[in-house]
Amino acid sequence: MTTRLNPYLSFGDQARAAMEFYRSVFGGELTLSTFSEFDPTVGTGTGAGDGIMHGQLEAPNGMVLMGADTPPEMSGPTPNGTVSLSGDDESELRGYWDGLADGAQVTVPLEKAPWGDSFGMLTDRFGVGWMVNISEAD
Repeated sequence: MTTRLNPYLSFGDQARAAMEFYRSVFGGELTLSTFSEFDPTVGTGTGAGDGIMHGQLEAPNGMVLMGADTPPEMSGPTPNGTVSLSGDDESELRGYWDGLADGAQVTVPLEKAPWGDSFGMLTDRFGVGWMVNISEAD
């Protein structure tokens, strides 16, 4: 099997909504597993057992994005980092940009950059940073 590097995002309690949003942007098959499916004692009395222990989105083009909630009784990361999307398929990448921009804070508009590519940055409605770089097709 080939080694893959996949972004894994952490959400306080918004993983289900975030992963469903990303499916609306990227398409593909989304698998969500709750904490209570694996350990019925997690989140007892808090409702955190319904939180997402593991979410995985497999887009039709082979991209994989993973994410999970952090229940109150566990410490862990909060939304962080930046995900970079790059390539030369302008239509595909602009479509992703447009989807991610819904409810986002655009910090750098997607436009021609000094290095010749089109580039933009935003923070989506779940606090995750995204960079999109569209290179000139060869």
